[in-house]
Amino acid sequence: MSHKQQGFSLMELLIVMVILGMLAAIVGPTLFKQLGKAETKTAITQMSLFETALDTYRLDIFKYPKSLEGLVKNISNDPRWDGPYLTKGLPKDPWGNMYQYKKPGSDGRKYDLYSFGADGQEGGEKDNADILNWQNS
Repeated sequence: MSHKQQGFSLMELLIVMVILGMLAAIVGPTLFKQLGKAETKTAITQMSLFETALDTYRLDIFKYPKSLEGLVKNISNDPRWDGPYLTKGLPKDPWGNMYQYKKPGSDGRKYDLYSFGADGQEGGEKDNADILNWQNS
């Protein structure tokens, strides 16, 4: 009668762990680079939702709000206000900072909507770069 071996040997487990470690070393940096891109894409998507809410507000009130707060509260006490235009409140950008809104906008735009990026400060490069609605439209 033959005796069957059950489970894995220590050597087999060590080989699998080394292979997994090598894969993590190769894939890890690429994965973390993609995380920054995902946050930027999230900010662009959120700003697109802001733009829709701002345009809906303008259709109701015939002008854009003075601040983003006007999308969630009737701060102007206008009877035409049909909000909230953002039902879950004002979202923060993917880095936990408030979105910036300026009315009127620069260069003849009706408004500017932007995020300062990962560092929360104006300017920057890569993950710290500002995300501007007029560059993503």
